[in-house]
Amino acid sequence: MAPPGPGGMKRCCRRVLRWIPVLFISVIVAWSYYAYVFQLCIESIDNLGEKITCLVVYHVIFVLFVWAYWQTIFTEPMNPLKEFHLSYADRELLEQEGRGEAHQEVLKRIAKDLPIYTRTLSGGIRYCDRCQLLKPDRCHHCSVCDKCILKMDHHCPWVNNCVGFSNYKFFVLFLAYSLLYCIFITATDTRYFIRFWTNGLPDTQAKFHILFLFFAAAMFSVSLFSLFGYHCWLVCKNRSTLEAFRAPAFRHGQDKNGFSLGLSKNIRQVFGDEKIFWPLPVFSSLGDGCSFPTCLVNQDPEQPNMSVGTNCMVNSTGEAHQFPARPLRESQTQLLSEATSQKDQHGTSNPAMAIENET
Repeated sequence: MAPPGPGGMKRCCRRVLRWIPVLFISVIVAWSYYAYVFQLCIESIDNLGEKITCLVVYHVIFVLFVWAYWQTIFTEPMNPLKEFHLSYADRELLEQEGRGEAHQEVLKRIAKDLPIYTRTLSGGIRYCDRCQLLKPDRCHHCSVCDKCILKMDHHCPWVNNCVGFSNYKFFVLFLAYSLLYCIFITATDTRYFIRFWTNGLPDTQAKFHILFLFFAAAMFSVSLFSLFGYHCWLVCKNRSTLEAFRAPAFRHGQDKNGFSLGLSKNIRQVFGDEKIFWPLPVFSSLGDGCSFPTCLVNQDPEQPNMSVGTNCMVNSTGEAHQFPARPLRESQTQLLSEATSQKDQHGTSNPAMAIENET
């Protein structure tokens, strides 16, 4: 076998280097386990009841924390379904058309039967040249992974993975349990940290572990609190990090609340309908990652969402995928025509049919 060229060596080096942040976190967690379990609980805590309580609670939090971290790292990001990939004939046609209006007309024809409602800022169909596919709503191309990721939130170096539809719940739980982990260590270590400064601890190596354990847990608690709070806000608004920086664009323009369905439904979009699975790092998010329910422009995101139907698409493998019907915004033309006919018949307009014109 021929040795890899310079390009292959660079890619291998980059892949290895990307695991350094994960290795760093793993070393910190392994040391914190040794410092807390052996040096603090076993060596320094004299009261048996307190020792058992701390060990039991610590291990419950530790297992959930490591479980969520593992799931975030090793859950493969989901890619668009085959229906969004262009056929060979369509790719050839796009290459012939170039980048003009004819190019967009081809894309619009292909996207006609797909649940694609978001647009580029200029109003065009979103298309990925690298993956040669039509981008589903909330899908973005990750330059690090070099592929399109469904409902991409961001690429996180601390997990060496893209955070998206398949593992966003795991990422939020990882932040929650890591914050709880640090707070619990800080709270139970504080009394012994004070005894360290008042010379109340014996002169052993345990007191140095207690000292650094307190500082590390307190420091990480501050940073994790702000990050976890930010992602809680994103979940409540049903936005990704990318959408928070740049609102998604629809036919009528950009709308930061385009995917917001109200607080309860927004949370269920990430965590699912079964509340028993919410605290567990098991996949329970709603949908398939390729299509998402939308709401009217400027609708109060805390108000109940209007019912939206679903379309069913069957892929080449015979599996059925549920897609939402056209957004409410796109059905206004028909509703306006109905409202006009009712106004002609009765002389007055029906308040229930009063909808502003689409811009």
